[in-house]
Amino acid sequence: MKNPSSTAVAGHAADTGFRDQLLGYGGALLAIAIWGGWIVSTRHAVHGHLSPATVGWLRFVVAAVVLAPAWLRVGFWPKRGFVPVLLCFLGAGGVFFLVVANAMRFVPAADVGPLLPGTMPLIVAMVSVLVFRERLGRWRALGFVCIALGVLTLGGRGLLYPEDGAWRGHLLLLLGAAMWACYTLAFRRTGLKATETVGLVGLWSTLILTPFGLPGVISAVSDGYGREILFQLFMQGLLAGVVALLGFGLAIEKLGPSRAAAFTGLVPALAALIAIPVLGEHPDLAAIIGVIATGVGVALASGAFGARGVRRGAPRRGVKAGGR
Repeated sequence: MKNPSSTAVAGHAADTGFRDQLLGYGGALLAIAIWGGWIVSTRHAVHGHLSPATVGWLRFVVAAVVLAPAWLRVGFWPKRGFVPVLLCFLGAGGVFFLVVANAMRFVPAADVGPLLPGTMPLIVAMVSVLVFRERLGRWRALGFVCIALGVLTLGGRGLLYPEDGAWRGHLLLLLGAAMWACYTLAFRRTGLKATETVGLVGLWSTLILTPFGLPGVISAVSDGYGREILFQLFMQGLLAGVVALLGFGLAIEKLGPSRAAAFTGLVPALAALIAIPVLGEHPDLAAIIGVIATGVGVALASGAFGARGVRRGAPRRGVKAGGR
């Protein structure tokens, strides 16, 4: 006869696990929706009247100000977890932004998605398998193969036509993806809350970019581009710099780094679609293949078709119901 108390505990644990999954999926989807628009707005900005340093300053100053109560509790730098916090700063802070923003000067928005958020989960998975001994499973491994196919398709086009300079942007985007992977893997090891980590990254990025970015903001406002500055403050600073990073941090916390990272493979298709009406950039065949491959890859790599094939509540093979 089943113990009612143990049944209630199991039911509560199942409800908590399901709620955590919903929160993780919600945070991941919110982040990728914002990042799709962020790619397009950043490419538009660096091709317009704003330098990469100026756009980066607008991105991080909002996080530094809005999340000041969080990072003030920690101080200018935490006493513990120095290396993980440093990796978070390098992987999602001002240096990362300058690498990615300069890459967007050479490649269209449709290339950015597969090579940046599309490649990042592949790098996270490789590190998780080689370093942390994580087992991916057949379907997730196939998903990462699809993501790699998308990357090779775009990279091959850049090598075939080196005269257009796209290969420079491709290399910078791959470097950015590796940096972002460091952030994803180090995030949970900081020992800090998401608001504290994002706030510290924003603070130090703002301090570093101020000498280069703030003069550009002042110049743009004096030249009559104040409305664009306000838009970038909202898009880069509030949405991409705060809301998306907090949402992605929640996904990492609830789903784990590799599963959360896999969702970013949905960004390429979204960015390519937004770029058509906003920038007038129509993806070519290589970009379409890259977007489709990474989209299929993320559906598989997210774990939706993984080892959960066993129905909830059904005994596993070789284990009797009620047994251990």
